[in-house]
Amino acid sequence: MNEKGRLGNRGENLALEYLKNRGYEILSNNYRCHFGEVDIIARKGNEIIFAEVKTRSGNSYGYPEEAVDKNKIKHIRKVAEAYIADNKLSEMSIRFDVISIELKHIENCF
Repeated sequence: MNEKGRLGNRGENLALEYLKNRGYEILSNNYRCHFGEVDIIARKGNEIIFAEVKTRSGNSYGYPEEAVDKNKIKHIRKVAEAYIADNKLSEMSIRFDVISIELKHIENCF
C-alpha cells in the first residue's frame, strides 16, 4: 500500500473511533456496490449516516473536506439509495456527513 493509502486508512480508523466514542453504531465501513463506495455507514437513533472521510497531511491542496466534489456527492447518494433499498431502511432518516481529518507533525517548532 502506498503512503496515500496508509494515510487514508489511518484517517478512516480515526473517524471510526471518533464516531464510536460519540455513540454511533457502525453498520459498515468501505461499503461498495455497483454505484461506488462510501467510507462509513453508521446509525445513531433513527438516523442512518453516510460519511465520507477525507484525510490530509497538510492543506497545500486545500482542506480535506474540499475534496468532496459534485461527482463524489452524486456517487455517495446513489450508494446510499442502494444500501437503503437492500437493507429495507426506507423509514429511517438519512444524512450525509464529511469527516475531515488533518494530520500534522511539526518538528522543532519551539
